[in-house]
Amino acid sequence: MQSLSYTLEDLVRLVRPDKIQGRSDQKVFTGIASLEKAQKGDISFLGNLKYKSQVFQSNASLILLPTTFVGTPHDGQVFLLLENPSKGLDAICRDIEQKTKPCFKPGIHPTAVIDPTASISPKAFIGPLCVIGAHAVMEEEVALTAHIYVGEHVTVQSQTVVRPNVSLLEGTHIGRRCYLDAGVVIGSEGYGYETENGKHYRSPQLGRVVLEDEVDLGANTTIDRARFEETRIGEGTKIDNLVQIGHNVIIGKRCFIVAFVGIAGSTHIGDDTILAGQAGIAGHLRIGNHVVVGAQSGVSQDLEDHAFVRGTVAVPFMLAHRIDRLKCKLPELFKRVDRLEKVFSYLSADVRKS
Repeated sequence: MQSLSYTLEDLVRLVRPDKIQGRSDQKVFTGIASLEKAQKGDISFLGNLKYKSQVFQSNASLILLPTTFVGTPHDGQVFLLLENPSKGLDAICRDIEQKTKPCFKPGIHPTAVIDPTASISPKAFIGPLCVIGAHAVMEEEVALTAHIYVGEHVTVQSQTVVRPNVSLLEGTHIGRRCYLDAGVVIGSEGYGYETENGKHYRSPQLGRVVLEDEVDLGANTTIDRARFEETRIGEGTKIDNLVQIGHNVIIGKRCFIVAFVGIAGSTHIGDDTILAGQAGIAGHLRIGNHVVVGAQSGVSQDLEDHAFVRGTVAVPFMLAHRIDRLKCKLPELFKRVDRLEKVFSYLSADVRKS
């Protein structure tokens, strides 16, 4: 955590609490920590109600709490009450980030290798050991940090930040204000093969990948180029680390795709959809808008708008929950059935004797 120094007035301005309780004996607050580990001078917050009991034992000098919280601060401690404490903490962290993030001064590092046909804005930053191919376009305030490969005919639009060891392969288009974390690969070969006479032959992948504005990609995520036309990620979608997106996939706007998700080729996903960790989506499906797919689910059929599913194969969420609860009762159920079978066999024997 970067060192910080905020007065109570600074924090009130950033957080905009609905209510303030207590009085602080701190001139400045100098750290952020969990309720359990916070010390005097630290800021903390209650983001999950299961940690509510820790509030009363916490040594934090300032705590962000929901407006529904009931309790009083210790001497010298301040509570800031607001509707969403996590959002309040985000406001503080965003301010810290703005003050401490690397400053990318426009220019090209002398170790960068740039094709003479590439177009580089004088307001872009091209860092050490970057390689930029023919006819690539880097718009103003683009930051290529270090060790980045940019293929031919790639466009990166304004204010996008690309972290180290990213590969943007031929024809890729990156929108405005995107954030690509370390190790991302965009435009890699789609996974396509034809089998003939027992041999597998690679199907050429001639399309491209398009990221619309404000898309974030986590570390080591890969997005395959289309076999033809394009693979597209919609505006505002946020993708976690280690996600695999296949060729010709279309993902809508404002989606959340969590770590280890795999999406097979030619599947279309609507707007505002959430795919939780390790979900697997089969190919050539249509997933609607506002869909939620639970963790470790396997989806092999189309899902309508607002579907809420989990399981493998995914079934309606509450049905999967009921099935899981019934599974826990199976051992006792088998014992009861065994006892009933024994009673039934005795009764049947008595009937036959009579």
